[in-house]
Amino acid sequence: MIPMTDASALSERIDALEMRLTFQDETIETLNQTIAEQWKQIDALTRQLTALKERLQEAESNAAGPINERPPHY
Repeated sequence: MIPMTDASALSERIDALEMRLTFQDETIETLNQTIAEQWKQIDALTRQLTALKERLQEAESNAAGPINERPPHY
């Protein structure tokens, strides 16, 4: 049989581990939610960047005159 002090210490250690596990579970869930939100933002920004690139290419192809040509006053 386990002496009372050993049983009490063991119980305290188990309680501490359970509290720690609960805290870690909460932290992991919070981090998971944060990562999911960031991926949504990254996806939206990637789509926005792609649209802007397409608009820029279209504007450059419709621009009058050669691109990247120095103005006559140089």
